[in-house]
Amino acid sequence: MISKRLLHLAQLSAVGLTGYLIGQKKCFGKDENVVSHGKTLTSLPGLPIFGTVSAATPYVESGGAKDRVSEIMKYGFPSLDNVRSYDDFVLSYDRRNRVPHWVFEHITKDHISKNDAVDRSKCDFKPDESIHPFFRSHNMDYKGSGFDRGHMAAAGNHRLAQRHVDQTFYLTNMAPQVGQGFNRDSWNRLEKHVRKLTKVYNNVYCCTGPLYLPRKEVDGKSYVKYQVIGTNSVAVPTHFYKVVVCEAGDGALHMESYVMPNQRLPDETPVSSYMVPPETIEKAAGLLFFDKIHRSKLTTINGKKV
Repeated sequence: MISKRLLHLAQLSAVGLTGYLIGQKKCFGKDENVVSHGKTLTSLPGLPIFGTVSAATPYVESGGAKDRVSEIMKYGFPSLDNVRSYDDFVLSYDRRNRVPHWVFEHITKDHISKNDAVDRSKCDFKPDESIHPFFRSHNMDYKGSGFDRGHMAAAGNHRLAQRHVDQTFYLTNMAPQVGQGFNRDSWNRLEKHVRKLTKVYNNVYCCTGPLYLPRKEVDGKSYVKYQVIGTNSVAVPTHFYKVVVCEAGDGALHMESYVMPNQRLPDETPVSSYMVPPETIEKAAGLLFFDKIHRSKLTTINGKKV
């Protein structure tokens, strides 16, 4: 009796192992596709389609040797939830809300310089088909919603190659933003400010993402409330953040951190007025930014000496 049970368990184990190996080949193979709901899904440009891997897939530049993901994420990952690597930025995707948790960029003068080979007008907003169909957002979710498809990794930060700017138009890199007075104005000014930092610093590391902050209602209690749009219930964040670390030629590190409410903002309000302590963003987002840098190693935070 015991030997029969052991044999049965061994058979089950063999079946389980075989299924696992087949699943690994199907989901993680470099050139493999997966068919779901009658559609063929490619595993590029992000992580394996149905994988549960927590780290980003390394991107190796042609010719060689540099691991671009390691370069972008030099100072640490804010979290390791559904991390996806593209050619020139890395993000963590929030499958429930259909927007990123965070998007990380490494920017230099070269990344933002005018490049005649790059044409933003050729770019189209498109779903990332490496995301499981259950968790994708689509252009129709935004249509008629009154919200812009707001870039987290700004297109203007990725001018080294056409494919780099193309990839910033994946909907995994978008979140619903108020258009007039925010995405096209105040938020755009913040993006330009970050680009201007490359004139002063050799390297700029920028982390961007959404927040869902509580608000006190008439009953005296605080609630987190946010709108959702489209048939896929894409979340509309109440606020957005940017946390930036600038690396000077002498190795000195300077941090800036911002939070902007997702609403029409006065044009005359300077970008600096949206500065907040980075710890407040970390607590609200449940993330740790630049955790490989001890705060004591920063020269300044929001312009003030540490």
